Amino acid sequence: MTYDHSYVEDFAAGANVLPARAWLDDDSGRIPLAGDWSFRLSPSVAEAPDDLRDPDTSSWETISVPGHWQLSGYGEPAYTNIVYPFPLEPPFLPTANPTGDYVRTVEVPADWAGSRIVLRFEGVDSRFAVYVDGELVGWSSGSRLPTEFDLTDRVAPGHNLKVVVRVHQWSAGSYLEDQDMWWLSGIFREVNLLALKPQAPTDVFVHASYANGAGTLKVDSDVPGTVVVEELGLEFPTNQETPVPAVEPWSAESPRLYDAVVRTEGGDVRLKVGFRTVAIVDGIFTVNGNRVLFNGVNRHEFHPDRGRALTEQDMLDDVLIMKRAGINAVRTSHYPPHPHFLDLCDQYGLYVVDECDLETHGFGYEPQPPDLPNPVMDPRWRDDLVARMTRMVERDKNHPSIVIWSLGNECGMGDNLRAMYEWAHDRDPSRPVHYERDTNAEFVDIYSQMYTSPEDVTKIGEDTSSYRGLPFILCEYGHAMGNGPGGLADYHELFEKYPRCQGGFIWEFIDHGLRTVKDGKEFYAYGGDFGETIHDGNFVCDGLLFPDRTPSPGMLEYTKVIEPLVITGDKSSLSITNRYEVLDTSHLTFRVVTEVQGERTGSGVLEVPAIAPGKTASVELPPVDASQPETWLTVTAELTNGTAWADAAHRIAWGQVRLDEPVAPRHANGSAAEGTAAGEARHARAEAASEDVSAGVNGISVASLGLQNVRLDVWRAPTDNDTIPGVTDAWKEAGLHRVQHRLVSAGLHDGAWEVVTRTAPPALQWGLVATWRWSHTQDGAVALDLSVEPDGQFPATLPRLAITFELPRVDQVEWFGTGPNEAYVDTRQAAAVGKYSATVDELQPPYVRPQENGHRIDTRWATVGPLRIEAAPDLFGLTVRHWTTADLVNATHAPDLVAGDTTYVTLDLAQAGIGSNSCGPALPDKYKLHTAPASLSVRFSR
Repeated sequence: MTYDHSYVEDFAAGANVLPARAWLDDDSGRIPLAGDWSFRLSPSVAEAPDDLRDPDTSSWETISVPGHWQLSGYGEPAYTNIVYPFPLEPPFLPTANPTGDYVRTVEVPADWAGSRIVLRFEGVDSRFAVYVDGELVGWSSGSRLPTEFDLTDRVAPGHNLKVVVRVHQWSAGSYLEDQDMWWLSGIFREVNLLALKPQAPTDVFVHASYANGAGTLKVDSDVPGTVVVEELGLEFPTNQETPVPAVEPWSAESPRLYDAVVRTEGGDVRLKVGFRTVAIVDGIFTVNGNRVLFNGVNRHEFHPDRGRALTEQDMLDDVLIMKRAGINAVRTSHYPPHPHFLDLCDQYGLYVVDECDLETHGFGYEPQPPDLPNPVMDPRWRDDLVARMTRMVERDKNHPSIVIWSLGNECGMGDNLRAMYEWAHDRDPSRPVHYERDTNAEFVDIYSQMYTSPEDVTKIGEDTSSYRGLPFILCEYGHAMGNGPGGLADYHELFEKYPRCQGGFIWEFIDHGLRTVKDGKEFYAYGGDFGETIHDGNFVCDGLLFPDRTPSPGMLEYTKVIEPLVITGDKSSLSITNRYEVLDTSHLTFRVVTEVQGERTGSGVLEVPAIAPGKTASVELPPVDASQPETWLTVTAELTNGTAWADAAHRIAWGQVRLDEPVAPRHANGSAAEGTAAGEARHARAEAASEDVSAGVNGISVASLGLQNVRLDVWRAPTDNDTIPGVTDAWKEAGLHRVQHRLVSAGLHDGAWEVVTRTAPPALQWGLVATWRWSHTQDGAVALDLSVEPDGQFPATLPRLAITFELPRVDQVEWFGTGPNEAYVDTRQAAAVGKYSATVDELQPPYVRPQENGHRIDTRWATVGPLRIEAAPDLFGLTVRHWTTADLVNATHAPDLVAGDTTYVTLDLAQAGIGSNSCGPALPDKYKLHTAPASLSVRFSR
């Protein structure tokens, strides 16, 4: 027989599927169909054999379900951000449309007789048809949405059932699923065979509200029964609202859940009930009457080996990482997550913006003829789009963690979106609806933008009547691609200042690098690494976590910026502000440590009264000897007792106070007393420097220190935030990536060996004139006073201004300054002043695409192997690597960087900030490095 595959290019959502319903913990029989399935991949629909009536699978291979076939050795992954990897002519697809056939035989238990037998798929990408005994049961699309088929009349309990699933890589539904992620196909979520008991509920809807210490509870059920909440002493009929006189509310900070059961003659449904009320009051989004500030992330489902086929442990890992970092909200970009993830959000406490499986970015926003209409404007897609919203809301409606529904992402505007909004509001008026591309707030309940500059956030915060006076959130901001994001503290300051500006969601949670081995070397692959003819490179690696779920410096910075306490102070007292939504500080222990020059001199527990949410307390400090320079007091708030998501002593917040009056260290030329030494002695030390320091074609060398190729440096390996918006191109036009060096003069001058150099690009009429004044100090160190003057038609800004030099390879670095992780001028909130030690390898954050990294701002001193470098008095930025900046520039993946016998050290006078301009506003002027005269004084010793 010849199978009809016309459904592949049908505008409908499916055929012969059961109505959407809630994901339930009930008494239904269940046979998980995870594990090995027989599998065959055909290169096209036309070439898929017509043998589904009784396929002979003896020569087939096996594939694991859940999983993606591209990650199982069949075909290759492909990544695009916006563009579709096939021609835009909906609903048609290329003839080369890989089609996978899955076969699994299962025995239907005899005791399932009399039950309704249902085959349930949690997620299949992209469109699939189900056959039983060669007969088509039905088909469906909506890759990240559940589908159920009724098999009752097709199976015989006590006998085997052969399930055949034909999955197509592309379908008409693919036009609706242009999310920024890998294109991966197959049955990637669970498949279950269910036995729904007669006279048992198949769908329930929990309505649980809270106000002023009391609640109401109603459970709608398609089969009448009794609702029992033993802990509250409740027992009442379904479909009836019941007051609850005293109840604890659910919130992200205090996720109180009550066990409830719907009991019916046919079986029970077990529920986790959280009492909470979502409301918009005077333009403010509230939960239980409290203003919410979303310290959120956008989360794709991703694992570097399994793609979107996550395990329950993966999901738990994500939730625990978020909770420990202080993240309180998740936007499920851009599709509903696995339902177990929502259970975890209920349990551990995370606010959720549940987003529909919809993005049509590749069509453009509101295209006009002759361009094709965006599907949200095209009535042929209306039923599918409303069905997608229906399937999400019905599946997820009982989760207290979900506080906002979202229509989808980046589809422009169209009547189909309005239809989705109206359906959701009619079905569930208890939750507001979000959609970012409704730029005029025509039919949304929350106004939203992406990547808005702090200046424009300020305007929205100040004009409370704009956009219908709705609450404002940034559904995406702080694009975390590569090194960054920078400037997060500036945003958070505005969220705290303006009540209607209620936070946002960092883009995004995790880098989507696929673990790959090539030539025996393991690395994380991105777009283009699998031979795609059209792709968007490493734009898929833009997360706060590296692909292996270890935190990037950006995650550490975000954790600090959003921490729930602000701890500041002076020599006598601390100011502690509680930014929690509902919690006071009674669950925290405050520890204090005093350090001088990074060495601990005291510690103890600080008595802090319980501080109510939103309040500030002043706490007197115990007397501390602050007579020594660099005396620092660090206060840490940590959990007194363990919680479900962290052990006791987990750090919640911290702050540092400098207790001494900063005093400039000894100048590089020596102390004030030394400055009065006889001129002969100074002259002798200058002559000694002249014998020690040489300058030539290989830069400046200092023989006694082992310093080679000392030069001025103005270039950094471009970050993603430099490259994508074109900042790097502007710097290259100024020749900053290929400067040359000229020795102008060298000789004794005013008590020092003075070397003058000019650093300039070819073909252009500007340069930097550097005066290097070298001298030996009385205690045997080598002092450098460097001054730099721009000359000619110089560029307005620089990537960095630094000196760089080479040493014979060293592997250990110790420093006193900011740390322990990298910090730049706009990413330094998480950097604490202290003494740190690390290997050179440990100083390099493993960005998926190599780029500028590892800078430690405001270093006081450092030892790089045997070499000691001291600020005298100018603090410097420190970077130490086993490769050059050129090596970083030329590398595309981590294995491209190979350590040699040389260590490269960079001491920055200053460096430009990081920002988030890879997909966001330009770097603010205050974080740019403006070309101007500059100086640095340091001393070297061994």
